[in-house]
Amino acid sequence: VQAEHDWLHGLAVKLAHRAADPILIRNVRVFDSEHARLLPSRDVYVYRGRIAAIVPAGAAARDAASTVDGAGRVLMPALFDMHAHEDTWNLLLQIGGGVTTSRDMGNDNTRLQQIISQLDAGEIIGPRVIPCGFIEGDSPYSASGGFRVKDLEGALDAVDWYARHGYRQIKIYNSFHPEWVQQTAERAHQYGMRVSGHVPAFMRSEDAIRAGYDEIQHINQLMLTFFLGPKDDTRTLARFYLLADHADALDLSSPRVTELVELMKERHTALDTTLATFEGSFTQKQGEMDPSYAPVADHVPVAVQRGWHRNSMNVTDANAAKYRASYDKMVQFVGQLYRAGVPLEAGTDAIAGFTLHRELELYVRAGLTPSEALQVATWNGARFTGRLDELGSIEAGKRADMILVDGDPTQNISDIRRVSLVMKDGVIYLPAEVYEAVGVQRFTEPPAFQLAREGTPP
Repeated sequence: VQAEHDWLHGLAVKLAHRAADPILIRNVRVFDSEHARLLPSRDVYVYRGRIAAIVPAGAAARDAASTVDGAGRVLMPALFDMHAHEDTWNLLLQIGGGVTTSRDMGNDNTRLQQIISQLDAGEIIGPRVIPCGFIEGDSPYSASGGFRVKDLEGALDAVDWYARHGYRQIKIYNSFHPEWVQQTAERAHQYGMRVSGHVPAFMRSEDAIRAGYDEIQHINQLMLTFFLGPKDDTRTLARFYLLADHADALDLSSPRVTELVELMKERHTALDTTLATFEGSFTQKQGEMDPSYAPVADHVPVAVQRGWHRNSMNVTDANAAKYRASYDKMVQFVGQLYRAGVPLEAGTDAIAGFTLHRELELYVRAGLTPSEALQVATWNGARFTGRLDELGSIEAGKRADMILVDGDPTQNISDIRRVSLVMKDGVIYLPAEVYEAVGVQRFTEPPAFQLAREGTPP
């Protein structure tokens, strides 16, 4: 453990480029995440970890101590991963993929607090981590992490603990008793916390929303309500196979579906989609490459590639067409929700960075424009973590959390993989270097830059 910590700390020293202020990022097209549009050539100044000014490219301004040549690349707010389960290795891939804020949706509480402390102290590299308090019921199917409670009193005590420790959200899991949800949600809301989660077994999405859910994790958890029988236990793999076996035949214009959409819109209930997490599960036969990772497979070590040829679900020649059609229906439903005004959150619940990029590609398949998909991964991330005053857009006064992207992801969403520079609180990271440190081949080259060290007079 100490050897790993020392190695990670060494990377933190090596890979973090702390440049003297002011920093000028010259000649960039700026993505306006609030309005989902691209602004023409700008120069962006950074001072003391914050965005100091945004001016037309080449406008007269004070000299910069450090300069990054944007060369017409796209500068956009750094990404949010709204569904992570962080560890120290995952954190590196987040930075490499342009993620500077992640929401941890369930972890060992002690370990997660340790990781956050190490990040805050600069001992390791990674995004800022916003913890979500995991609460599970007690059953033979219980997941680990967070609190495992036996009764309502235990659930309320867990909410109190999370509130005392600065958590802004709780996540309820599969074995949580449905009859505890409303009072647990009320307690969390008294603290100003958001309430989210899987839909507990033997409960329907509509009932969870009416009982106080502010958001639901996973597209399958939302859609299970259309297929549940009274004895279906979603603590088991039924939560996957019910959709695989039946979603292909779902009429998305049926009253049952439109009523759920209207309820979510009325209650401002968000959906943490995780479409990419299910793509391989529903469409990948054993021995085939997981389609979510096929675009990046050549960049990772062979041992990692081998793992991407295994599937936890049993997709066969006999059911492959049905399961793919069911997955396509899940993607279509996400597009329907978005068009109806239901807010989306872009998260992964899988390998950091790579999975988020695929999630955004799937949003475009669902009917969002590339700019709308980018807006979900930036503006919506800040909105639903309560950080819009600090993050989520490129505006003077906000934290300097930005990424420089080769190509134009507002036209070709796949260009989001080509992040050439990441800035978090004004500190610069080069994905080419970060990826190299973990054995991943770079996706693009760093920009030209001249960085004076901190403490050097401008």
